[in-house]
Amino acid sequence: MTGPIRVLVCDDQPLIRTGFATIIGAQPDLEVVGECGDGRAAVDLAARVAPDVVVMDVRMPVLDGIETTRLLAGVGVADPVKVLVVTTFNLDEYVYEALRAGASGFLLKDAPPAQLLHGIRTVASGAALLAPEVTRQLVGRYASRISPPERTPHDAALTPREVEVLRLIARGMSNGEIAATLVISHETVKTYVSRILAKLDLRDRVQAVVYAYRSGLVA
Repeated sequence: MTGPIRVLVCDDQPLIRTGFATIIGAQPDLEVVGECGDGRAAVDLAARVAPDVVVMDVRMPVLDGIETTRLLAGVGVADPVKVLVVTTFNLDEYVYEALRAGASGFLLKDAPPAQLLHGIRTVASGAALLAPEVTRQLVGRYASRISPPERTPHDAALTPREVEVLRLIARGMSNGEIAATLVISHETVKTYVSRILAKLDLRDRVQAVVYAYRSGLVA
C-alpha cells in the first residue's frame, strides 16, 4: 500500500468504538475513515468510504456482524473488504460462522492495543490473523457443531503431505510449529500452505481451517 491503511470501525458500544478509533487513529500508517454502530450502517458506509479493513463486532443491532461480514467479504462479493472480527470470546457463540462468512481473522476485545494494530496490518496485507491459541479454543468449542459434507473433488488434489500440513493448520499451529513438528524448514511450510490454498481455491488460512473441519479432514 502506498498510503495509510483505511479502517472502518463497527461496534454498537460507543465507548469501545471510540477507544478503537483513538488507538487506530494515533498510528501514522493507519487512518480511521468511518465509525458506525450497526451492520447495515457498516455496509452503507463501506460503499462510500472504501475501507481497506473493517474492524467488526459480532453482536450488533439491525444487522449482526456475521451477515455484515458476508455482505462485505463473502462468496460472490465483487470487491471484498478485509474484515477483522473483534469479539468477547466467552460470550460470543458466532465467531466460527463469522469466519465462514468471509472474515480474515479475529481478536478478543480484551487484547492489548498492540495486538489490535498488528491484526489490522496483518489482514490488510492479505494474510489471515488466526492466533494459534485462540484457534484451538474456538475449534475445540465448536467442532462438534460442524457436520462434515461429503468429500469434494478438491480433496483428491492434495498430496498426503499437503493433507498433513492442512490438518496441522486446522489444529491451530503456526508455520513455525508445523515446521518443527514435520522437521522441515519454515520456507517449505510456507510453500505447502500456498499450494494448499491454491489447490482448494481458498483465500487464506482462516478458510483453510474452516475447510478442514467442514470436509472432515479433522475431527
